Amino acid sequence: MRTPFLAVALLAAPLAAQTAHNSNAPIDFGADHIELQDKANRGVLSGNVSVRQAEMTLNSARMTVSYTGQVVGGSPQVSRIDASGGVTVRRPDQTAKSQYAIYDLNRRVITMLGAVTLTQGGNTVNGGRLTINLDTGRAVVDGNSVRGSSGAAPGSTTTTAPSGRVTGTFSVPKRD
Repeated sequence: MRTPFLAVALLAAPLAAQTAHNSNAPIDFGADHIELQDKANRGVLSGNVSVRQAEMTLNSARMTVSYTGQVVGGSPQVSRIDASGGVTVRRPDQTAKSQYAIYDLNRRVITMLGAVTLTQGGNTVNGGRLTINLDTGRAVVDGNSVRGSSGAAPGSTTTTAPSGRVTGTFSVPKRD
């Protein structure tokens, strides 16, 4: 029997009790290498990539930063960041890990795919896909993003159950 989507969304809600993220804040980055592809309106960052915006950081092995081509105040306007390879998103009191992530700055949504783990305090939720709405702070975790796939490379360890279910642990307050 599959867990109803609504129940999963409600269980994940305590993990996402955060204030809205300032997606208009500047984006600072660091990487071992950057390749600017001006005609394609993108930059490819690789090697220990770290991006910070307000109180949120995004780390991975590689990121492609897409921009609109418009320049405001001397800076190109970033519209999307695609990250791959050991992706970690950290927000105050919350950490999410996956294999891939897409940060859509226009929609203010981060989608993480492949062996996703969301941790806040003693609570942990594992699944195949995580969607974080940065305006509302709401996080929704569901099973495998690709039906019949664990979302992990063959031979690797995954935190997602093979059935495509969402799994996890919620901490319980100590009672006398």
